[in-house]
This record gives sequence, structure tokens and C-alpha cells, in this order.
Amino acid sequence: MRLDWAGLMRLGLTGLGLRPVEFWRLTPVELMVMLGLDAAGPPMTRARLDELARSFPDRTEG
Repeated sequence: MRLDWAGLMRLGLTGLGLRPVEFWRLTPVELMVMLGLDAAGPPMTRARLDELARSFPDRTEG
């Protein structure tokens, strides 16, 4: 995945009002979340966790 650093810097510095040092301390994911560009989807619920556990059970040795 290529990041548009110039565009992200512009958004971070002008849109969010971050100082350069603050911008560079962020991970790309943190910056995307701050900008509302995260595509993580809805928060994890207990029902979704149970569904995932059923779909991908832990494997035990032996």
C-alpha cells in the first residue's frame, strides 16, 4: 500500500492542526483514524467475537 505522504501531511498539518513533530509521531493507522479514513468497520461486539471463535477455533496439540 502506497501512502500519499504529501497529502497526508497537508491534512494532518492544516486539517487537524498538528505540529510536524506530532504528525511524525503518529502511526499511519492513527493518522487515518484521526482523519476518519479508517475502514475498520463497526466495533467488535461479543456476538461477532463468538462468531469468529466458532469460525476459527483454537487448535490444541495432542
